Amino acid sequence: MGPLLILLGLAALLFGLGNLIRPLGRMRVGTRRQAGLVVVGSLVLMIVGAALIPDGNATETEAGGEATTTGIVSVTSTTVAATTSISIAATATTVSLPSIPEADVVFAPPGPGPSGDPGAAPPAGGEMATVTSITDGDTLDVSLAGGGPDTVRLIGTNSPEPGECFADESSRTLSTLIPVGTEVAMTVDVSDRDQYDRLLRYLWLGGMSVNEEMVRRGAAISRRYPPDTTMAARLDQAQAEAQDRQLGLWEPDACGPDAGAEIVLTMIEADAPGDDNENLNAEYVQLSNRGDIAVDMTGWVLKDESASHRFEFPAGFTLGAGAGLTIFTGCGPDSATSLHWCNVGGAVWNNDGDTAFLLDHNGNIVHSLPTMAPTTTTPAAATTLAPISGGGGDDCDPSYPDVCIPPPPPDLDCGDIQPRRFRVVGSDPHGFDGEGDGIGCES
Repeated sequence: MGPLLILLGLAALLFGLGNLIRPLGRMRVGTRRQAGLVVVGSLVLMIVGAALIPDGNATETEAGGEATTTGIVSVTSTTVAATTSISIAATATTVSLPSIPEADVVFAPPGPGPSGDPGAAPPAGGEMATVTSITDGDTLDVSLAGGGPDTVRLIGTNSPEPGECFADESSRTLSTLIPVGTEVAMTVDVSDRDQYDRLLRYLWLGGMSVNEEMVRRGAAISRRYPPDTTMAARLDQAQAEAQDRQLGLWEPDACGPDAGAEIVLTMIEADAPGDDNENLNAEYVQLSNRGDIAVDMTGWVLKDESASHRFEFPAGFTLGAGAGLTIFTGCGPDSATSLHWCNVGGAVWNNDGDTAFLLDHNGNIVHSLPTMAPTTTTPAAATTLAPISGGGGDDCDPSYPDVCIPPPPPDLDCGDIQPRRFRVVGSDPHGFDGEGDGIGCES
């Protein structure tokens, strides 16, 4: 039927065009206005005909044992040139997964895996509820079994805020796992509700942990909310696996071309002496440009795990090749080696555990660093280090790049060095790194 309508439309189009040039009075078309109506009708006829042509591009793939269909409607384009220069613009409709690496994993239907089996029974004692709407990647509305509506916040996770990199994809992932109308089980940890009166819950689709699966797919980060930390280790492991696979928001170009910069976070001083809120400039983050070129950091962001703490680098700020930078929480004069957040609301970094994220101008995660990284599993580049204070000068031993320590003599020990904990590379002439793990004076 489609090809026939296209042929009829083409014939009508030629007839109408001829009458636009010179009305012949045939078939009651005696004016250019009438000829124009014929042309418009012919275009509609051809578009309808094109839409009726079956699509040959639909493909079916297997992912995780589940058949998924990605239908891509072909582009139809017809152009007719005449003295009136009338053409039909190309029309296209595409129904496909977003263009992100391993989208078939991030947006795959729920299935058995490390997070559990959705076909198994939910944990005993779980409260049943029905999903009524998805707010974002960590918040949803439900209808409680035998009760009214309520809002749920997923324990142990945090998803990007609306407008941030990967926020829409995070919401879509949660909607894929538990679409509106899905019955889920909810279990509590210690706290019943948060400060916004939202239920704090672990969600279960059968025997599958929805909280864990969101983190495992790279659609949310693992975040500890004491005292609700029963599944914290499990969620941390899921995040480590997502980072290793560069899934979801951990993909270097998840939200646009990555900056191609070698800038890393090297230290977080989260616990300032005394009251953190009254000693803001003793709380700081350090980073280093380990690349060979200077980097314009306009539009870059430093943030913590929360939804409220965001530091945007000043327009035009450039970090030189090999240079270090300290970002203080409090106010003060800025320079090429120090910037000030001036967070008047108080301290930023949680003493009981937090994570710093460095985002490029497109919102991609360039580097992340936890405040309480275990020294047994964290490489030296991501360990809490001493502030950079003149390391690398002519009178500084190159074995200690983060602090200025002269080569022997004199004979120095850790009691002579402030502050403690710094990187050790090379020969370590003072013997600061007794454990041989690349960190000096760590005990």
